[in-house]
Amino acid sequence: MAITDKVYLKNHRQIVSQLDTSIPKGAFKGATIELLYSGEGLSKVDDATRDRLLDFAGDFLDCEDEDQLYTGYPERQFVRYLLELREQGLGPDDIVHVMGDEYMLYAYPGDVLSFLDQAVRTLEAAETLAKVDGHPERERELGAVKRSLSGQR
Repeated sequence: MAITDKVYLKNHRQIVSQLDTSIPKGAFKGATIELLYSGEGLSKVDDATRDRLLDFAGDFLDCEDEDQLYTGYPERQFVRYLLELREQGLGPDDIVHVMGDEYMLYAYPGDVLSFLDQAVRTLEAAETLAKVDGHPERERELGAVKRSLSGQR
């Protein structure tokens, strides 16, 4: 299961109550993305919630073509965001805290840890393939990214 399937709206009940509509708890579920992309009804939520939801929409749903919303664009943007937080030296607990503060999202730290571990394993495999295929420059690049995600500088 992808990490984006394990990311939820913080204060979901409060948001649903203020919007007076039902949306899934998952931040990357179709109906949730539709609502945030359209912005419809967001005027009903309190200012702090609206600001964070609009930040989420701007940072993860702002694509050139609306069809990209349904081809994984928001999920790829979010994965990039998580990896950037890790490269800044944040651990899973800190990442969960930051995404809560910035976007009113939450996930379990264990799920974030599993995602980061899988990312490192994927980089290890790609690094090995680059070595086998005789691409030393790419091997070095992948190794550097792997070390950065692993917390090794």
